[in-house]
Amino acid sequence: MMNDTLDNGAKHLSFLDRYLTLWIFAAMAIGVGLGYFVPQTAAFISRFQVGTTNLPIAIGLILMMYPPLAKVKYEELPLIFRNLKILVISLVQNWLIGPALMFALAILLLHDKPDYMVGLIMIGLARCIAMVIVWNDLAKGDNEYVAALVAFNSIFQVLFYSIYAYIFITVLPPLFGVTGAVVEVSISEIAKSVFIYLGIPFIAGMLTRLVLVRAKGKDWYNLHFIPAISPITLVALLFTIVVMFSYKGELIVAIPFDVVRIAIPLILYFVIMFFSAFFLAKKAGADYAKSTSLAFTAAGNNFELGIAVAIAVFGINSGQAFAAVVGPMIEVPVLILLVRVALRFRRNFAV
Repeated sequence: MMNDTLDNGAKHLSFLDRYLTLWIFAAMAIGVGLGYFVPQTAAFISRFQVGTTNLPIAIGLILMMYPPLAKVKYEELPLIFRNLKILVISLVQNWLIGPALMFALAILLLHDKPDYMVGLIMIGLARCIAMVIVWNDLAKGDNEYVAALVAFNSIFQVLFYSIYAYIFITVLPPLFGVTGAVVEVSISEIAKSVFIYLGIPFIAGMLTRLVLVRAKGKDWYNLHFIPAISPITLVALLFTIVVMFSYKGELIVAIPFDVVRIAIPLILYFVIMFFSAFFLAKKAGADYAKSTSLAFTAAGNNFELGIAVAIAVFGINSGQAFAAVVGPMIEVPVLILLVRVALRFRRNFAV
């Protein structure tokens, strides 16, 4: 049971908390069912598309991240950056090992499906800035630490995603005998995505804490306000899963073997990144909470950005976009299971 995953104050959600994995798989099934049995669902969701941003998904993600970010002690964030060893590990995991590992898995396992291969590489280049906050919170990681790491990755994402896309998608594939592709995406487009999916909930969480702690005090904020808003995370998470899975539900059922082909390198990626980052952090002297934050930050990906870029560059009906959409469909169940693994580690972790 995952009765550790929510704040103790949110006792009215204990049933949802206890069977969280079941609800997530149920939300996935409902989403796929909607997409398959009600094909017009995808067209309906697309009506709320503004540029490359889908409003229902954006709203779900923003609401999902708001409670964990409202818990962050922002006044302590400067202290996080004093541990340069852990920051270097995070930097290496996210911007050297992660992209290289996803590239290698995509080339090795999807070289005969270049569209899917490119979509997978694009997901690997987009470092996680959204759902990692939720997974970390569920696994009782360090909220301040993950907020700092996510902010750290966001800056790198804005500055380097375009360059990485050129190197990993245009330059490197031909060296391995695979056709490359040209991905043109500007820094302003990346910055826009980062602001929508991270900046808005970050600002909301920060302002909420600063204003309410000053007005009502820390005890009221931690004992009353945080437990009251905590249910928003899980409700928004389930809503977002249903919307995402219904978007390509018809295709998932129509070409299940393609989904499996895309899923295999993704599962390998998530597991390798999680365990390598967790044990590297532990070896570097980090406690459970910090090791967990580093592991989920390394394992997760910014599928919002990957999907947005794939749709903008290759079109919504492209193989690249399909692979990008499959990304979170595999990430959600795998990382929720890794939350369980992390909580087991917690029981025997030497601090």
